[in-house]
Amino acid sequence: MKHPLPDQGRVMKPKIGFQTLVESHEQPFMVIDKHFRILALNQAYERAYATNVDQAIGKHCYEICHAHSRPCSEEGEECPHRQVYEKNMPHSCLHTHRDETGHTYWVRVTAFPIMADDGETYLGESIQELTQQDDPAETGETVHMVGESPAFLAMIEQLQLVAHSRVPVLLMGETGTGKELAANFIYQHSDRKDKPYVTVDCTNLSESLVESELFGHERGSFTGSVGMKQGMIELAEGGTLFLDEIGELPATMQAKLLRVLDTGEFRRVGGHKILSADVRVVCATNRHLWEAVKNHQFREDLYYRIACMTVYLPGLRERRQDIPLLADTLLSRLSRSTRRHYRLTDTALEILQNRNYPGNIRELRNYLYAASAGSADGWVDKPQLLKAFENAPKTVQLSTSAEDEANPGLSHNVADPAICVGDAESRRIAAVLKEQYGSRRRTAAALGISTRTLYRKMKRYGLR
Repeated sequence: MKHPLPDQGRVMKPKIGFQTLVESHEQPFMVIDKHFRILALNQAYERAYATNVDQAIGKHCYEICHAHSRPCSEEGEECPHRQVYEKNMPHSCLHTHRDETGHTYWVRVTAFPIMADDGETYLGESIQELTQQDDPAETGETVHMVGESPAFLAMIEQLQLVAHSRVPVLLMGETGTGKELAANFIYQHSDRKDKPYVTVDCTNLSESLVESELFGHERGSFTGSVGMKQGMIELAEGGTLFLDEIGELPATMQAKLLRVLDTGEFRRVGGHKILSADVRVVCATNRHLWEAVKNHQFREDLYYRIACMTVYLPGLRERRQDIPLLADTLLSRLSRSTRRHYRLTDTALEILQNRNYPGNIRELRNYLYAASAGSADGWVDKPQLLKAFENAPKTVQLSTSAEDEANPGLSHNVADPAICVGDAESRRIAAVLKEQYGSRRRTAAALGISTRTLYRKMKRYGLR
């Protein structure tokens, strides 16, 4: 849908009152009219996003802020513009922001109505940056967090918040949701980013070795200990210690870890000297840890100590809108390692967007890599994907969630190559349309697809 511009072709000059208003804000700020045109923006915006004010005035906000060719709401994103103009009330939401240099930022946008002297209502928009999305080409990293969906951005906002604190953090999420990446994000955005970052996978430690691994040992403390060894806690001094799958920590070690968290003191195995550690602890689990507490499998006092702040990492089925971006990122990574260019056809992408993922991003990655191996020309299409689905493990199964009960067309059985297509997809779209009272925009957002894709699917299935 194109939005007519009454003054198209003429650069809109900011009103003096508006320019005074925007410069009164320390954060990036702009004024937008009902046709999505930028009427004024401040110097803070120019500096933050490398934008020339003379070139931005009169252009659409979604062109300048998001590199879109149409309003954000038509791209499946939450848009404060409509909320403000329809309800005349302030509205805050999370957005992915892109500047003219191609950099991507995760931001919180707060918009509110402005009543001008001429009786017209305008929109004032303040932008609070959460963080800039890492560019692997600049950072040298091969793995980074990727996403634009509301669920993903809400998680990023929480991670940014906890990164600036020093209290222990518990990351909760299913296998493959990126808990290690989230822990590294917290570390990289904390005031300890120049200090050590040490990772301990609790699932790989036997009960006999876990104490030595965490606290270290003195020479001769047990058979085979020919020298003194520093433990992971000692190596993380001043920095961050990431305990992955904390729920697997043996019961005998839980009490000793609690003491370290409470006092900051510990002793090496076989040692008598009390050592101290200044360490920020981040833990992760794919278990329902509180259920383990109730079943006396995990100490309640340790749970409260490590879960001062808790961040939930959404499963991939909760952020379907991110699948195209994730797939592109994963294939780009594969292309760099194999020096061969891999691409997805529209059909293949549609199939991927309509699957459920018990293994989350890791499962998506495995499908893409397996399907790419069967591609002769670099294109990944339906035949290669179906083959990858057939060869996937047949035992992966998730327990039924509330989402699945509401949408019985979504199955967790990865052995079924025809999952979520045809009749099942038609039923799901119809169910969500009913839940959203026929709103195409809200239905598309709930399904994690664009409004254009939704209309195409509705036409295919004869839905109204």
